[in-house]
Amino acid sequence: MLWSLKDVSFRVGRGEAIGVIGRNGAGKSTLLKILSQITAPTTGSIKLFGRVGSLLEVGTGFHPELTGRENVYLNGAIIGMSRSEISRKFDQIVEFAEVDRFIDTPVKRYSSGMYVRLAFAVAAHMEPEILLIDEVLSVGDLAFQRKCMEHVKRLQKRDVTLLFVSHNMFSIKAICDRSIYLSEGKVVFDGRTDEAIRLYDQEGRLEMATWAQAMVGSDPTKQPIYITDIETMNEAGESRTLFDHGERIRIRLHFDAQETLHEPNFNVALIRSDDVACCNYNTAMDKFSTATVSGAGVIELLTPPIKLVSELYSIQVLVWDASFQRLYCAQVGKNIHIRHPELNTEFGVFHESAEWSWEG
Repeated sequence: MLWSLKDVSFRVGRGEAIGVIGRNGAGKSTLLKILSQITAPTTGSIKLFGRVGSLLEVGTGFHPELTGRENVYLNGAIIGMSRSEISRKFDQIVEFAEVDRFIDTPVKRYSSGMYVRLAFAVAAHMEPEILLIDEVLSVGDLAFQRKCMEHVKRLQKRDVTLLFVSHNMFSIKAICDRSIYLSEGKVVFDGRTDEAIRLYDQEGRLEMATWAQAMVGSDPTKQPIYITDIETMNEAGESRTLFDHGERIRIRLHFDAQETLHEPNFNVALIRSDDVACCNYNTAMDKFSTATVSGAGVIELLTPPIKLVSELYSIQVLVWDASFQRLYCAQVGKNIHIRHPELNTEFGVFHESAEWSWEG
């Protein structure tokens, strides 16, 4: 039997803000669905004391053919609000969601950002005693994300209990003192957020890329070359994992070549948290000769100004032979966060200013 969650047990006190972190497939979303009572546990039980508001997948509880107005009432009823309570808070919900012009438009015509703004506004205004949030805040634009974070912090001051699932460690760190780190459906760590994030990064560091295991094997230390460490720095050489849009990033790869390799090609890719490969840097394409590589060594690249939008990215390193016929190594390294002042992945992969002109 395959278990999505196994032997998971924890207690959350009133007013606590708990982060839930882990790789894709770790069981985070399943946990929140069980706590939201959308999914029943196969064994075991949960005990909830208080009114629960949940914001899971975008549009959960929304009917695409109904208008925004109708869905506010529908979604509000689903999460336990009375019709009179919804009517009393309706204007506040619409104002918070910033969809007043489209409130009588069917939500199937909404963008994903409009969807999540309205869904969050309904959940937040039900005055929950327990609020469960699963990643969806990354869909809205950055201004709305900040607005949501401010609202969450106001809820915390009112002793609302929060469970927050996210791949964005900076958001987790900003609002959660305690975090639960899940891996393969089990609790690996439950404690201080800083330590949970350290363990999370450690697990994500220098893993063999899953898709490459059939080509190079599952143990990187048995390959002709493997990466022993990845460092990320700003242009001045200062160790960093947070970079602003437009900054250059130094990526230093420490490797150990078990064989003598002639002109291996090093490829470094930035992989978004949803597994989209956003950019690649390659020694061959950049006409950088690696000559002969043997034993331990270091190779470093300095990126051009990074134009990616705000998101969490992991560093994937591939090492090929000179003709790109044999893959020596494929490892996934540490996470970095790129911060854009206004834009996230709702607006595409990257942002670069264009030159505009008028005619006539």
